[in-house]
Amino acid sequence: MDYIKEVETTYTYTMPREGWDERNPDKQAILALITKHRAESNRLRKLMKYYEGKHKILTENRKNKLVCNHAKDISDTASSYFIGNPVSYKSKDDISALTDAFETAGADEVDGDNGLDLSVYGRCYEYIYPMEGETDLTIKNLSPENTFMVYDDTIEQKELFVVYYYARKDDSDKKQTVYVATVLTQHFKWVLNIQKIDSPQTLIEEPEPHYFDEVPVVEYLNNKLAIGDFELQIPLIDAYNALMSDRITDKEQFIDAILAIYGAMLGDPEAKDEEGKTAKERVKDDKLLELPKDSRAEYLTRTFDEQGVEVLKKAVEQDIHKFSHIPCMTDESFGGNVSGVAMEFKLLGMENITKIKTRYYKKGLRKRLRLFAGWIYKSKAVQVNVSRITPTFTRALPKNLLEISQIVANLWGKVGKKTLLSQIPFVDNVEDELAAVEKEAEDALKQQQAMFGLGSNPPPEEEPGDVDE
Repeated sequence: MDYIKEVETTYTYTMPREGWDERNPDKQAILALITKHRAESNRLRKLMKYYEGKHKILTENRKNKLVCNHAKDISDTASSYFIGNPVSYKSKDDISALTDAFETAGADEVDGDNGLDLSVYGRCYEYIYPMEGETDLTIKNLSPENTFMVYDDTIEQKELFVVYYYARKDDSDKKQTVYVATVLTQHFKWVLNIQKIDSPQTLIEEPEPHYFDEVPVVEYLNNKLAIGDFELQIPLIDAYNALMSDRITDKEQFIDAILAIYGAMLGDPEAKDEEGKTAKERVKDDKLLELPKDSRAEYLTRTFDEQGVEVLKKAVEQDIHKFSHIPCMTDESFGGNVSGVAMEFKLLGMENITKIKTRYYKKGLRKRLRLFAGWIYKSKAVQVNVSRITPTFTRALPKNLLEISQIVANLWGKVGKKTLLSQIPFVDNVEDELAAVEKEAEDALKQQQAMFGLGSNPPPEEEPGDVDE
């Protein structure tokens, strides 16, 4: 179909805005989009299989099939570093109604799921809707394998609708596939039954208003091309699995080496001694072999370059972490009391890609804020100015508290107290902490004055005769 647009790996689905009517959706157009997405979902499904440990080597004809799951390690490390700590929201206004709504909706848990989907798939989706029979909102993470956003074909690429679908197969009806597609537009929610046929289909379903002013699904991207954190390293991961599997096979073959005897024979292989053992079994049990003069025995083994294999293994593993920009946290270079500057250099690559994640995630969070603020205004008549809210991300990284305390002490009196207290990891509320510090200082001053009698010893009153005339 000419209204589907695919830009390399971004898979941007578009339609002309004038050809879309949210009150009368075209089932054939949606079917064409779903068919297109099914082809992309094969790639997405492969990424999730690699995260789950179902790698290519398991389908190969090998004696040993080892899975060294670097994919899961990369995604877990990247997502935890990016959004392992909950996102906080700062504003000069009172936004307690909004933060309470986020808490009720489970925003922190969804952020964690979104972070993992971003790392694995390169994109993620969340659906915001009111709980059944209630006015409070909730957030549901949707799998990119079954969800896609459709934009208009303008340069601004404004959102038209979102499709979340699954295939319902009826084996009793000539095995005809029917897609159950939830289509969310700017004002309506449609649940459509779409048959996988070429002929036009009648729209018999009725829409349900969702009372948001825009599509209530947020799409987040991992980067500009929506590429997962380990997607480009899959060939290296396959090579590492093959190398480790062959290494185990070589070890087994080394252990099962053949014993060759030159110039002698063990005897009749079928004959047994008085204990019922053959000559082969006797040698194996006694660990002793008696041979006549000028005969010899040796194992037939294949040359095994253990050192060379180890060098190759480390090189492949280093390349996996180098090109994914996710360092190996079990590396010995991360041990000990590493200074903050040294740690920043070690994590520079991961910090750079995390900054890209943060920029794109903030874009999605702004839409989440608009959806929640609009709903709160309609349901509770509480207005929240989202333009004054700043989402804040905190890296999930061990802190060198001694180094931080030295920095704070050196800058105390030269830099604002709020700024310094905000650098301390265990200080959650800077305003409360600053008030506590000032109160303790005031109490200490009063205690010191009381100890030395200051303020409670006024000078004696002057008598009239003592005044010089």
